[in-house]
Amino acid sequence: MKLKLLFFLTTFFFIQANAQNYIFGKVISEDNAEIQDVAVLNIRTDEMVVTNRDGHFMISGRAGDELRFVKAGYERIGKKVSQENIESPINITLARATILIPEVEVKQGITGNIKIDARNLNRPKKVEKLIKDLDQYISQKSDPRILAAKPGEFVQPKGQGFYIGKIKNKWDDIDLISYLHTALSDEYFINLKIEKPQIDHFITYVLAGGFERKTILKYGFCSDADLYRFQRFVLTRISSYRAPQTQK
Repeated sequence: MKLKLLFFLTTFFFIQANAQNYIFGKVISEDNAEIQDVAVLNIRTDEMVVTNRDGHFMISGRAGDELRFVKAGYERIGKKVSQENIESPINITLARATILIPEVEVKQGITGNIKIDARNLNRPKKVEKLIKDLDQYISQKSDPRILAAKPGEFVQPKGQGFYIGKIKNKWDDIDLISYLHTALSDEYFINLKIEKPQIDHFITYVLAGGFERKTILKYGFCSDADLYRFQRFVLTRISSYRAPQTQK
């Protein structure tokens, strides 16, 4: 009897410890406006949801998980989930992304005065000669004896190199979703009868259907061939996405 009771208690505590929780929250801007279509990603589970028109979201997770919040035009932020966040909603504030204005070089215009224009627009002869000499020097091949090791110096032996471990992907799914959305434009998805607020959700649905993207994420580069391959894959998923959801 004691063994049965011990087994029951152990099983109960194990289920409780591994029970799946849901994290609720709301995303707003710096001026307290609700932000919809913010991508919320659980880094541990790779699950992603988007906020509704009121800025609310719900995603499965547990204490210790890291959530990432991404929206075009806003700074990307991450949030470590605490036990308090499991028991009460999370409030996230996104700041507008800073737009850098490229520097514009202002050049001296032509005044019509030959002496002034010649001084402003023509480089001095000494400068011209120095530039030509540098170009000629750089174009010459170096004597290999210059770089050869001197007597007594240590020479690094040649070998097969060494392994530094797994290289982290340059992109994640959120980066790829943002790229596909921008590259194909809203018009492409609207022509497929996908409403603008649902575009990122639809792209996520297509990727979840088995679209091969390991190489894209590894190098952070989506070629024209990959883009065309994604468009062909969309055609295999659009019908099931439009189909009404029915309960069994």
